[in-house]
Amino acid sequence: MKRCPALQDLSREHHTALTFALQLKRVAGSGDEVQIDAACERARKVFEDELLPHFREEEQCLLPRMESAGACAIVARTLIEHRALHRLARELEIPDGEMLLRFAELLTAHVRFEERELFPEAETLIGAETLARVMRRQPAAA
Repeated sequence: MKRCPALQDLSREHHTALTFALQLKRVAGSGDEVQIDAACERARKVFEDELLPHFREEEQCLLPRMESAGACAIVARTLIEHRALHRLARELEIPDGEMLLRFAELLTAHVRFEERELFPEAETLIGAETLARVMRRQPAAA
């Protein structure tokens, strides 16, 4: 599905997050404690450096518009999952393969939810023109 230009950068970040989550799942299933320790540390860093800014942009620019347009349930789910990922990232301070797997699985499910439900709903409810005005980043010129 072609994404409206205002959401394309966030969609690209989703693709990167899915690839990262797959890597984390593989490590979590390996049973290799050294790799699990390193992956937990990397997951916390990626969360702080990449996922938190992504969440902030959605929470400050996209979700308020969606809530105003009546999409309260989808906004609530998005916020709940953002908070759950934040909690799991904090739990990774103590490296644990099971917790790493939970983080990776929720990240995967969350990205798919946003791509399949949140973004299409935003495009329908808000429209491409308004999204272009409210989103902070402007898409790169093709």
